[in-house]
Amino acid sequence: MARPDPYRQFRFRVEIDGITQSGFNECSFGDTTTDPVEYREGDEPLTFRKLSGLTKYGNITLKWGITDSMELYNWRQQIIDTGAEEVRKNMSIILVDEAGNDKARWDIVRAWPTKYDPADFSAKGNEVAIDTLEIVHEGFKRVS
Repeated sequence: MARPDPYRQFRFRVEIDGITQSGFNECSFGDTTTDPVEYREGDEPLTFRKLSGLTKYGNITLKWGITDSMELYNWRQQIIDTGAEEVRKNMSIILVDEAGNDKARWDIVRAWPTKYDPADFSAKGNEVAIDTLEIVHEGFKRVS
């Protein structure tokens, strides 16, 4: 019986509610951690119990080559102008196999951009100009 090969990381798609972006060249997921809470009862003088505490989600970083599209920049500007509450968006990150089929999907809730880093420029180079957007959110789940 043949063992299936793992999927490769170079093909993915990002969907953000109401924003059309042609593509990203990098997407870094933050991790998820649940803090342990140490608890001790009076009749247990030498040991602690480990209870689960708050769950934290790391930021997501998106990088893309600059185009004429201003949608992601405008989303960040809305945060600066009015705050995050009214412009939070749900988004998804989808892993695509080599045949173009969706294979894994993570749904992210209540996301908003916390940092925008425009490209650096140099007349000596010939690289693509890359913008970076850091996104905070209130959780993600792998749904497929």
